[in-house]
Amino acid sequence: MAPEPRPELLEVPDVVHGALDFAELERLGLAPEAVLDFSVNGNPYGPSPRVRAALATVALERYPDRQALALRRELAQHLDVPPSQILVGNGSAELLWLAALAFLRPGDAVYILGPTFGEYERVARLLGARVQGYTAAPAAFHVDPQAVAQELHRTSPRLVFVCNPNNPTGTYLPCETIAAWAGAFPQSLFVVDEAYLPFVAGAASVHTLRLANVLALHSMTKAYALAGLRLGYALGPEPVVQALAKAQPPWSVNALAQAAGRAALSDQQHLRTCLARLAQAKGELVRGLQALGLAPLPSATHFFLVPMGNARRCRQALLRQGILVRDCTSFGLPAYIRIATRTPADNARLLAALQAYGQSGVCHGR
Repeated sequence: MAPEPRPELLEVPDVVHGALDFAELERLGLAPEAVLDFSVNGNPYGPSPRVRAALATVALERYPDRQALALRRELAQHLDVPPSQILVGNGSAELLWLAALAFLRPGDAVYILGPTFGEYERVARLLGARVQGYTAAPAAFHVDPQAVAQELHRTSPRLVFVCNPNNPTGTYLPCETIAAWAGAFPQSLFVVDEAYLPFVAGAASVHTLRLANVLALHSMTKAYALAGLRLGYALGPEPVVQALAKAQPPWSVNALAQAAGRAALSDQQHLRTCLARLAQAKGELVRGLQALGLAPLPSATHFFLVPMGNARRCRQALLRQGILVRDCTSFGLPAYIRIATRTPADNARLLAALQAYGQSGVCHGR
């Protein structure tokens, strides 16, 4: 008889992600490069030209630096923190797994603010934790801080996952709100996923509060447009960061990603220009959607929810036209799609496709 896998795997939910499903495109006869992808919350303008130049200099025959020392030092200078408070990972997704590996034990309680990114529940259940959470009500999806505090008191979780700004809703919690929870529940580690923070103008990382039980996770795949390379970093108290480092596989961050990260950091003007263009394009896109009779929800980021009645049907209809949006059924929101702003030309194509979809008589988002 073959050995059986760990029983916790039976409790691990399948997680649906955005981005292109190449097998699905093959079935539909669509070439990946022909599809406009509004389902991922990245930077459509691409990485700094310095990134591509840096990639050409990487010695592929050499092992990468296991500790990503050069990148960590440049991040430390950029963020004004000691390198010992930074851990570089294979995207912020790896850092979520490391936090769970380092701090969760079977039977521990984990608290998740939802609706949100499905990997939080997945990593918790794989480690045998008990998952509980708060779900913001539809309409505005605003979080009630007092209600969360009451739940934290009741559950006494070992880990609390907070996506801020939140995916898929685009809602943003002030740092002071998270700081109040962390101060009231020092026995809990608050893992704050700030992957989309650069898209919120003027927002500060919760790490600036220097709290002993708060770990901030940052992605360089989104705003810096390095999704194909996978790169992120954790910011936190040195003991917490060291615990994650002990759980990290060696060489998980390849040499290309490390070189790309350093090059991207060196070109902050490119990032500022992209973010400014995205903010302007978002305003134009929202107004275009409203002109079609749709009602995009307020969002602090460049992505947002749009009620469409039947999200799965809408996604399928648009994909047949070469446009991919995020069906939010996997978030528990089957009536909503999520749209991430792209370039004005791309956005115009989306608006035209949505207008045709509405005229087909199957759009119920009005």
